[in-house]
Amino acid sequence: MLLEQEAQLKLLPELQTLLQVRYRILQMIQLSGPIGRRPLSELLNLPEREVRTETERLRKQGLVVAETKGMHVTEAGMEVLDVLRPVYYEWSGISELEEKLRRNFNIARVVIVPGDTEQDPHARMLMGQQAAHVLMNTMQRNDIIAVTGGSSIEAIENFLVESDISQSVQYIAARGSIGHEMRRQANTLAASFATKSNSAYKTLYLPENLSEHVYVALKEEPIVQEMLALYERTNIVVHGIGRADTMAERRQVSELEMRYLQEVGAVGEAFGYYFNEKGNTVHRVRAIGIAEHHVKKSRNILAVAGGQHKAAAICAYFVHAPKQTIFITDEAAAKEVLAQLNEA
Repeated sequence: MLLEQEAQLKLLPELQTLLQVRYRILQMIQLSGPIGRRPLSELLNLPEREVRTETERLRKQGLVVAETKGMHVTEAGMEVLDVLRPVYYEWSGISELEEKLRRNFNIARVVIVPGDTEQDPHARMLMGQQAAHVLMNTMQRNDIIAVTGGSSIEAIENFLVESDISQSVQYIAARGSIGHEMRRQANTLAASFATKSNSAYKTLYLPENLSEHVYVALKEEPIVQEMLALYERTNIVVHGIGRADTMAERRQVSELEMRYLQEVGAVGEAFGYYFNEKGNTVHRVRAIGIAEHHVKKSRNILAVAGGQHKAAAICAYFVHAPKQTIFITDEAAAKEVLAQLNEA
């Protein structure tokens, strides 16, 4: 027997394409608004005439408002995006991709956004939006939320909103400092997440790659002891997944250490741990920060990473990823990951 959606497509096969086009247009206005028709058509790679026709329909339906500075989505438009998201994802094949990845990784959930974060900054924004949505729906009162750095995690900030629950949580920096990109470091993001959602926060301004002597000495400092106690009580960990070579360069490691990482087959990195294609840890950065055992015993883990170039790192990380992990990624990375898994 035909399901309702299947029957609709039998009668109106053009409905699927039309819905996907209008959904993409509405979604892009929501992410980029206020925006004019010409830049919108360039972002979507659609003819300006088609964009003009479709946005006029959306305006007449009360889903967008056109003003001098550009178009933006109304509350009714936001509601339509939320309600139709499952339909759009099913018809575009993304829902099937999500389930395939979830089964392969044996984790709680996979969320995939359309596009490729390597080519389209709006795909990264979408990834941040979905990660923020998952985080806000996962957090509970008085939670301690550890946050790492990175561009994928940074994208979450714009979509966090204040709530009764968020006012009771505390964001903490999962690590100290990496390189010179201050705005993408864990300390900066923990503070900005907290500011956006009216939460408390705690930072950790310590360098990485410490000597053994300094590392042992610092662990006895009261401020470090306080952070270590918070890591023990962490409820949610929000982290990225990086390529081993990229993260090593960002940390400005020596040529000797870079050669060592290559020799041991490091392909990926997460919260200071480098791992090989089998998911085994082959090197750990000597630094004060959240440890693997803290992550594994946390209630929820949000891993956020996208882009085809990270596929090998993603595959490696999820060999031993905790089952309570929710993975947020993009369509390009998901397809490349599945291709690599099928080849293995």
